[in-house]
Amino acid sequence: MNSTKYFSDPADMEPKDTTTNEAFKGLTNEACPFLPCHKGVEREFNCLFCYCPLIAYECPGPYQVFTDRNGMKRKDCSACTLPHDGYRRSWNFIQRWLERPRIWDGSDQDPKRIKDAPSE
Repeated sequence: MNSTKYFSDPADMEPKDTTTNEAFKGLTNEACPFLPCHKGVEREFNCLFCYCPLIAYECPGPYQVFTDRNGMKRKDCSACTLPHDGYRRSWNFIQRWLERPRIWDGSDQDPKRIKDAPSE
């Protein structure tokens, strides 16, 4: 039996909502051969969402729709900087949109819904 103990007391675990360390909100992979992969990022480049968790959901980021060789509609989000522009800003953007996700129906984006990066 493994006797490894990770926490001596559950009370030692600090809830996420009271921590002051925000290192989990972003990172920049300086060794990535594709960096910078999106033009126009003004703050720290956040690589945490390299594969955006909103790809299958409705979102305000600018995207184009294309049909792949299997006939599936896909999003091309290469013009979107929202999940990459600043650690805190991009983290908050993703968290807000994942609170009430709506599955993307494959339709083209309504130009009136395209948003610039939200301000903090």
